[in-house]
Amino acid sequence: MNNLEKPVYVSADGLKKLQAELEELRTAKRTEVAERIHAAMEFGDFTENSELEQAKNDQAFLEGRIMTLEQMIKNAEVGSHVTVEAEGRKEKYTIVGSAEASPQEGKISNESPVGRALQGHRAGETVKVSIPAGTMEMKILAVS
Repeated sequence: MNNLEKPVYVSADGLKKLQAELEELRTAKRTEVAERIHAAMEFGDFTENSELEQAKNDQAFLEGRIMTLEQMIKNAEVGSHVTVEAEGRKEKYTIVGSAEASPQEGKISNESPVGRALQGHRAGETVKVSIPAGTMEMKILAVS
């Protein structure tokens, strides 16, 4: 599986943000860049037209970002909410991609040791997680 087909884990809010950014780029930003290119071309001399060169560079960046967002949205998987019990404490995590991870908010990366250990398991199962202090067992209480 190459990176273009790899699942992109996001929260529901994260997916909405990606979709909103894509819509903004496809509509307003594309129009804005096209107008800049058109205005720069009116200067006539294309050899030393820095405005045209910058507008074309901006257009290339914009189209690249649009392609990236389209691929991310196509492969988006809304992360699971997992409630676990470890060392006598209950914790609730949302498994998201590394860009959205925020452990203090309970959002853990699917690439983190805990995120990897929890994936693919069901409520009632116990998983072992390797952490810097050793190995920790977590009992999965709920997955939604």
